[in-house]
Amino acid sequence: MNAGRLEAIWIKRMKRGPMDPASAAVLVAGKGIRGNANQRGKRQVTMIERERWEALMKELDADLSPSARRANLMISGVSLAGMRGRVLRIGACRVRIYGETKPCERMDEALPGLQRAMRPDWGGGAFGEILHDGEIRVGDPVAFEESPT
Repeated sequence: MNAGRLEAIWIKRMKRGPMDPASAAVLVAGKGIRGNANQRGKRQVTMIERERWEALMKELDADLSPSARRANLMISGVSLAGMRGRVLRIGACRVRIYGETKPCERMDEALPGLQRAMRPDWGGGAFGEILHDGEIRVGDPVAFEESPT
């Protein structure tokens, strides 16, 4: 099982609002991150990969903060591409990946060309549903659970 790391946490207080960095967050099963604007549904938490973000910045010759992606979590050492249906463990919490987070026009507002560059291979990250309540902290281990055979 490949292990990664939780690199960053951002909480969005309101729709289109700022992404506030946090060192820890409480995940609420079936809802999302406590205090985050997006609650319920299948898109309770959004994630991006640090390695993918760094590659995008290199490709676009830019140095934009990853908070511009507007995802809740940045992970490293684990690939999100094609992981629909799999369960990602973040610290003691579990998140079921429901799909790819498609980049929107807000990405081009942050950096021209970013939306197009993010489109291939889940470059915009993934979204999922919180399966169990718990607290996560920057530095927590991140890994996919073994898929049932």
